[in-house]
Amino acid sequence: MSNGSQAGKSSASFHFVAGLGSGVLSAVLLQPADLLKTRVQQSGSSSLLTTIREISHASPSILSFWRGTLPSALRTGFGSAIYFTALNALRQNVARSNLLAQIGAVDKPGANHSSALPKLSNLANLTTGAVARASAGFILMPMTIMKVRYESSLYAYKSLASASKDILRTEGVRGFFSGFGATAIRDAPYAGLYVLFYEQLKKRLSVLVQKVPIPGELPVGMKGSTSASINFGSGILAAGMATAFTNPFDAIKTRIQLQPKKYLNIWHAARLMVRNDGFKSLFDGLGLRMGRKAVSSALAWTLYEELIRRADLARTDTQGTQVL
Repeated sequence: MSNGSQAGKSSASFHFVAGLGSGVLSAVLLQPADLLKTRVQQSGSSSLLTTIREISHASPSILSFWRGTLPSALRTGFGSAIYFTALNALRQNVARSNLLAQIGAVDKPGANHSSALPKLSNLANLTTGAVARASAGFILMPMTIMKVRYESSLYAYKSLASASKDILRTEGVRGFFSGFGATAIRDAPYAGLYVLFYEQLKKRLSVLVQKVPIPGELPVGMKGSTSASINFGSGILAAGMATAFTNPFDAIKTRIQLQPKKYLNIWHAARLMVRNDGFKSLFDGLGLRMGRKAVSSALAWTLYEELIRRADLARTDTQGTQVL
């Protein structure tokens, strides 16, 4: 049975839970990198070492580097849950759609890859990834705003409730969607490119690690440890490449969300940043974001695919036992 049909066995609720768990885990582990990225981007002049010293001097506790973990875990956890659920539904529909057969053709039966997901064409991977991420980003935008401000040194929010009340009082409902344009322009291409690179890298790495099958024998299924290693390595490489393409929009997004009265929109913010801080300001936090995205995406996707793969194997074994 092909991977595409196997992935279809898992329910939408299971994809939601798997995405939630993988998102929360990566958010908690990598919150210090997210905090440092926000602080570096908020000014455009502070270096990474200077930012680390400032945080350390403000509070001697190592836990100060985990400031904003709750909103980050909620945003990343539920964002991943919504994203993976929507992505799976889109990919399944594309794989089954006659209208999109040309851009959504699955691999031939017997193809042995590390993926537990439907196999689509490059264009289908790019499109479904972008649409799913933009949708999840819009739903979670209010949480994103609170997370970024909670992490910065420009606001003294003590809780998510106080942050929510202050934004609503000073900026209204519109304040919860500040920078959505920059966020969407960052996230949609990032997610589309990520899925595209990720799937292609998995195919190529799978071919490299597999032994050449003996003529006349069926290929042996890839071991779980090998599959997870391929997925993790592919996730790191894919995230690094996708991040490099989209970092300017991340830097712009952070400025708009922290100072919406100063940075009015994407183009105004970009011009102001380049004029005041130079062209390099568009790449502030690139190293931190690239490292953070590489590890978080690799963790989230590897854990997600491993949960799906194990659930599908368990279900297949159960059905086989019932038949016997």
